[in-house]
Amino acid sequence: MAKNLDRVILWEQAVEMFEETELPAIRETERNGYIDKPMRREAWNNWTDMLCKTELISDWQYENWNQPECCERDVSFKPTPGTRPLY
Repeated sequence: MAKNLDRVILWEQAVEMFEETELPAIRETERNGYIDKPMRREAWNNWTDMLCKTELISDWQYENWNQPECCERDVSFKPTPGTRPLY
């Protein structure tokens, strides 16, 4: 793991990267405004795990960062017109 690193990215940067690279694929599976919170949380956890293993964040960051707001709600989410709920 990444213990003592000279340079790391900040939480805000990691959230921005997550929202740009990971969240669009998650949104494709969400329908009619349904936010799949467990899927988003797991994706964030996997994301921070990858950041730690590639030494972009430290062990401390990995163990102490909170989940971003986009894992709980998404005010910018717009359902695809004409889609139906999956239930």
